[in-house]
Amino acid sequence: MRQQKYTQAQQVIDTLRTTGGYATLGDLYHLVDTKSWATKTPNESIRRIVQQSNEIFKIQPGLWALEECREEVMRKFDICPKEEKSIEQFTHGYYQGLIIEIGNMKHYATYVPAQDQNRKFLEKPLKDICTTIHIPDFSYENLTDRARTVDVIWFNERKMPNSFFEVEHSTDIQNSITKFCDLQDFNSRFLIVAPQNRKEQFDKVMSRTAFKEVKERVAFHSYESIYKQYELMCIARTSEGFI
Repeated sequence: MRQQKYTQAQQVIDTLRTTGGYATLGDLYHLVDTKSWATKTPNESIRRIVQQSNEIFKIQPGLWALEECREEVMRKFDICPKEEKSIEQFTHGYYQGLIIEIGNMKHYATYVPAQDQNRKFLEKPLKDICTTIHIPDFSYENLTDRARTVDVIWFNERKMPNSFFEVEHSTDIQNSITKFCDLQDFNSRFLIVAPQNRKEQFDKVMSRTAFKEVKERVAFHSYESIYKQYELMCIARTSEGFI
């Protein structure tokens, strides 16, 4: 009997099986052995396979799982498709985790607030992937206390805040902008991370007179753009490394 050819798609599927039934694209770029693939763009091939295969489904942008492991994977992530609350909790932790991972790869110290440290990024608590669970004493107590509640902070080597991130899946964006106003005297970036369909709401909030002092300093990033930056960092890490 003629032996069936071991395809690239089957190789990706087998890799997903070895990683517990799911993986980020960034992980697949690193884990799938593409040395024998007759292509100069193996990452694009992997991306095409996960998008087109009926045996693979998308959980979040950049996060893929095997259909045969759907129930097991959803159980691992505490996701109940019929419960919006569970989806929202997973989504919030997923994007906090991506932001932390990007910050780690950029060599920043990464922090999440105490109330989120046991929130999961995939199967890991956020406290296990951020570099510190204690906020540095970078200013007056009232300001560090205010910063202490921000979803993710990147600190530079001088322990000063480089970037503040608020993940806004469905909560009031205005509350995060108010928090940024209280921290505006620092030479830091302020970023709202949310679904693309909330961009109009973000623009409406930022147009209010009360926020004119920070209007040019607060940026909006969609979930997809955050994952894309994570993916690019993973590609750089696996191919040529960092300088």
